[in-house]
Amino acid sequence: MPRKKVETPTTFILLDYLPMTYQLLILIPLAVEIQSFDEGWPEFLKSAEKMPGLIQESVNRIDNCIYGQNNLRRIYSFSFQDRDSLEKALLSTPGEEAGKVLHKITQGNMILISGEYKQDFLENIKQSAS
Repeated sequence: MPRKKVETPTTFILLDYLPMTYQLLILIPLAVEIQSFDEGWPEFLKSAEKMPGLIQESVNRIDNCIYGQNNLRRIYSFSFQDRDSLEKALLSTPGEEAGKVLHKITQGNMILISGEYKQDFLENIKQSAS
């Protein structure tokens, strides 16, 4: 059975799958002084949203630890087409400015990681399994 056609938010072309993207994740620990961080975040976004190749951004505001020890307050994600696009964005003038602001508002207390991001709808997964 063919997969459901999905519109991607970046191209609005119907595809037979959900495309893989490459993400930059910014992990904000509990130790960051959140009031000053929140006051500086708009300045960070002003630069970050100008990075070339940025497709999408999101935030997870962690309010519950279900299991284990949580040391994170928030997780921000910034999506790019691929690793090369992310690297070019980080080395761009807006990327470098965003990095400076991020370092300032976290006092260097953050974790930056990146990697491939894939997703699928449960409906497609169930169809593939049958």
